[in-house]
Amino acid sequence: MTNLTPAELITRHQRGVWRYLRMLGCDNATADDLTQETFLRVLNQEGFIQHNDAATAGYLRRTAYNLLVSRHRKQSRVQTVAEPAILDEIWNRWAGKDLTGDRAIDALKNCMELLTERAQAALQMRFRDEISRVDIGAALGISDHGARNLMQRAKQQLRDCIEEKLHAKNI
Repeated sequence: MTNLTPAELITRHQRGVWRYLRMLGCDNATADDLTQETFLRVLNQEGFIQHNDAATAGYLRRTAYNLLVSRHRKQSRVQTVAEPAILDEIWNRWAGKDLTGDRAIDALKNCMELLTERAQAALQMRFRDEISRVDIGAALGISDHGARNLMQRAKQQLRDCIEEKLHAKNI
């Protein structure tokens, strides 16, 4: 049984909860708010027991998920979010035993650098800048279908590279 102070618990698990909420589609501000609410809810709960890091991380993720669902209900927003068990499976495949997801983020950054400059630019325009595929094609001097194909190939290269790096670290 782990007996962390509240500050240690937050330090150890905060990044993982925040990244989990981002994976669920929260913007930065919402992820910040719900991460804080998650820790307040858990730390104010009488009888909260920290069995081990994996169990605590799972409990924090479920709490964050429930807070997100509650927020959507209060705002009368219909948003499809997969079942917590499926999300945990995805998270565990992505982050593994790394509570923060830092290894996966580092792998993503490293793999992104291996892409061509054109592929990097296309992905950054699409996901960072939220530019349409048509506008990306125009910016790169290719058709929107060409932009789609470029981004699909780049995403597959990233997926393969990240899985290889994460698998190599688990061996």
